[in-house]
Amino acid sequence: MKKLINEREQFVSDMLSGLKYSDPKIEIIEGSVVVRKHRKESGVALVSGGGSGHEPAHAGYVAEGMLDAAVCGEVFTSPTPDKVLDAIKHVDNGDGVLLIVKNYAGDVMNFDMAKEMAEAAGHKVETVVVSDDISIENPEMRRGVAGTVLVHKYAGYLSDKKQSLPQIKGEVEKMMTSLFSIGMALHPCMVPTTGEYGFDLGDDEMEIGIGIHGEKGIYRQKAETVDKITDRLLNELFKYNDNKNLILMINGMGATPLSELYIVTKNVIEAMEDKGIRVTKLFVGDYMTALDMQGFSLTVLSHDDHIVSALNAPTESTHF
Repeated sequence: MKKLINEREQFVSDMLSGLKYSDPKIEIIEGSVVVRKHRKESGVALVSGGGSGHEPAHAGYVAEGMLDAAVCGEVFTSPTPDKVLDAIKHVDNGDGVLLIVKNYAGDVMNFDMAKEMAEAAGHKVETVVVSDDISIENPEMRRGVAGTVLVHKYAGYLSDKKQSLPQIKGEVEKMMTSLFSIGMALHPCMVPTTGEYGFDLGDDEMEIGIGIHGEKGIYRQKAETVDKITDRLLNELFKYNDNKNLILMINGMGATPLSELYIVTKNVIEAMEDKGIRVTKLFVGDYMTALDMQGFSLTVLSHDDHIVSALNAPTESTHF
């Protein structure tokens, strides 16, 4: 295994140490909780997190205008409830805490346990669960993927506008009803702590409907040209959202060259234009990755002027 690491067991701690050097506006507490160096004095605090390996998510979004804390588990492993509780206690200024959780069993269970412990200690805590991955047919089982980043930004905007905890929870849950994503991979990721690939994929194959933890997709087939791939993914997305004005995120999975993401962008925009769909706001880049997986995901979001304003609002995160 060739990776730019030292000891496998130190992967996350070494990464977080480097992150702290690169961003002077954050600090690391309790070993694996990334927080703003200057805690905000009022407004609902936002806590997210999950297993590491999705960088820049989630720690890269701990910044003014977005998250107040991100709890980092081991690679593709949910953080423990005590670490989530540490984050809640650190960021709560009395206006309450919103937990933004991706719909994975471990994340949901551990964040729920932390919520119960925090409430027992007198904290006001609510949770929203992101489940934007349409590759899973059952809505209750859909995973939280790249759309989670848009939730971070929208919730951060609402917090800065001093909305209450119940108001933010309600607005975010309403927004998520039209948030949908699907991804694909040409090559799986290697998990540095095990030295193993998430799944096997032939040189002439591609995987459709992949997850962000190295999971294989819902089906595989012979690799196609990018125009056929984008049409395939858009056809799935349009089953759920064919609004004529959409926000679009084209997300790299970690090892996809930006040049190729731009080619994807060309094909997606042209396909949308052919259907009379206008992209109101476009995001292209690595937002929610799966280590060194080669591939991309598409996320679409219906919106009103309020949501566009939220996504256009300033943030100190250099990754958004």
